[in-house]
Amino acid sequence: MAIFSFLILTSLSIAGREALSVPECGAYARRPEYTDITVVCGTSTIDLAIQICPVVYTGYNTSLLILNRILDNMDCQGTLDTSVTPPVARFSFPIREGNACGSNFLTTSAPGTGIFADFSNIQRVNVSGAVRSFDPTPGTITYNAELKYYYSCAYPLEYLINNTQVDVSSSSIALKDNNGSFISTLNMALFQDINYTTPLVFPPLGIELRTNIYVQVVASNLTSQYFVLLDRCYASVNPQPFNSTIFNLFVSCSIDQLTTMLENGDSQKARFYFPAFRFIEQQNETISTYYLHCITRLCERSTCSSFKQCNRKRRSVQSTGVQEGITEPSVITVAIKAKTANSIQSKEEALSGGQSEGKGASVGLGIAVAVLVVTGVAAIVMAASFYRKLKRLS
Repeated sequence: MAIFSFLILTSLSIAGREALSVPECGAYARRPEYTDITVVCGTSTIDLAIQICPVVYTGYNTSLLILNRILDNMDCQGTLDTSVTPPVARFSFPIREGNACGSNFLTTSAPGTGIFADFSNIQRVNVSGAVRSFDPTPGTITYNAELKYYYSCAYPLEYLINNTQVDVSSSSIALKDNNGSFISTLNMALFQDINYTTPLVFPPLGIELRTNIYVQVVASNLTSQYFVLLDRCYASVNPQPFNSTIFNLFVSCSIDQLTTMLENGDSQKARFYFPAFRFIEQQNETISTYYLHCITRLCERSTCSSFKQCNRKRRSVQSTGVQEGITEPSVITVAIKAKTANSIQSKEEALSGGQSEGKGASVGLGIAVAVLVVTGVAAIVMAASFYRKLKRLS
């Protein structure tokens, strides 16, 4: 074992791994602390940065920091970065089970809460491991302390695509979990053709009712381990779906009869389309404006088929409001503007209505004049008759 370790360390030196000395570290040469490791839970890779001067102070260097006991893979070894202050040893590896430099993957499931309360199976994946020091000291004792730097990234696999973007989180950790997010990889866009080549641009007065709207949710720069599966897409009158009138385009296998699903859970994009409609409560408005939201699941490629089964449990989805959950929903606002059915007719009706009122007024005026004429003639006739009678009496 000692000979094997010596050969490994020799190969690391030959590969050009740099090392620092205690004098070169200066004031940064100190005992290790819990905050010496920084973990960035990215969307396709996990990046670690460990302050190297405390490592050197303890008796090690970059080549003696081993990621998850992987000794024979150059891609899993650290590199010294002296361009930052203090200098660090960097590790970067993909989030892909079987090729994540020995990281452990643990996927857990729990009933949904908050905005995901409609679903009985919400998944989260935790990727964890450790960077440990390797002590080359021969013999049975050593005076060097063992170094252990643990990392852990927890990724939720269910997201609400709406109108704000959540940045991928990163923070310094030692022996605690760190949260990551894949939401920055997700994007929802509207198109006007079934080939998804021409983006949909809404005219000022909205699109005609029954015009097909083609929707695509795609993941970019996402680890290839996960596919995109839409669990639910719905429209709401308000930009934020909370306490708003909503209409479900589909929920799991319950699909509106006019919604057509083209691809879902088979790759890193999902596609469907539906005809433009309007909300009845906006009938007095020229344009019916509403917003599209999609609850998106990232499922492991081998398990997506189980989530696509129509007999899987799902909670009631008849509620007309969505409550705020314990996680911050990510949102891209997709506003849809549709013409109301009688937006043009209403103007014609208003115009014809005005003409009808004018005609009614003219008819009424004619009748009044006729009545006055008849009354005047009758008065003249009566006056003439009365005059004749007076003349006879005289």
